[in-house]
Amino acid sequence: MTAHRILTLTLSPALDLATCVPHLRPHDKLRCSTPSYAPGGGGINVARAIRRLGGDALALFPAGGSTGEHLRELLKAEDVPFQAIAVSGWTRECINITNLTDRQQYRFVLPGNPLSSQEQTAVLSALEHLPTADFLVISGSMPEALPADFLPRLLENAQRRGCRCIVDSSGSALRQMLDIGGLLLIKPNLDELSAMLGEAISGPEHLNQVAQDLVAAGRTEAVLVSLGAQGALLVTAEVCERIPAPTVPRRSTVGAGDSLLAAMVLKRASGASWSVAARYGVAAGTAAIMTDGSELSRLEDTERLYGWLAASS
Repeated sequence: MTAHRILTLTLSPALDLATCVPHLRPHDKLRCSTPSYAPGGGGINVARAIRRLGGDALALFPAGGSTGEHLRELLKAEDVPFQAIAVSGWTRECINITNLTDRQQYRFVLPGNPLSSQEQTAVLSALEHLPTADFLVISGSMPEALPADFLPRLLENAQRRGCRCIVDSSGSALRQMLDIGGLLLIKPNLDELSAMLGEAISGPEHLNQVAQDLVAAGRTEAVLVSLGAQGALLVTAEVCERIPAPTVPRRSTVGAGDSLLAAMVLKRASGASWSVAARYGVAAGTAAIMTDGSELSRLEDTERLYGWLAASS
């Protein structure tokens, strides 16, 4: 298999369905628009967004059933390189519904199927046998009932092979991987970071300190905290800065965080500084908000917004 500098891993992939309804009321028979389908799951979306931004990444994920086959076909249609690991459980579906009355979006996220011990071994084996990548992006929610040693084994194997690891997850999974340390980047949002700490973050200074402590302890080289409409906070050993998000028409938030991470990884892979990479990431995340349904950021929107951010910094 061809070597790729960037590899993404999605342990709970999804087939995303997006549709619209004229109104949203209980008990009514709601007539939906023609649905659109897209590949889903954190790492898969990162690989898709990298492709849309002119880069290249290999998406690795478990997939099963007819929904898993549909997911594969959609990735082929987008020309996204991938390796799917066959599993017994059907790939989950997630549903995004836009209420046309007020343009509010409702996101129904179904749980991922557990991976059997044999399927977990297949994931680890696939990572071992792929050509070593420079960057491994572990992104998205985790399947239920993963054993406590699975993520540490995964991370330690990747690091032993010289792969720099980037994590976009939450809860115990994020905590476990930070405890191993040596990560290149984590990208939590404010709620995910608070949940990991087990306490509310009281304000900007507290947030800065939490991120700086993670870097100083060697748990990660960089922290990028997504702050939604307020942009993002970037913290490294040398930098602590807030990056504003440009104001744009909001159509859908699906995939905004994945677009942000994809753009940031792509820039770092090309040798850009953390500050440049973070601004390009915020531009891509903002660009994704301008698109409908599960569509990710467009290159032309990302470049235009990045130009604005670079000029205003």
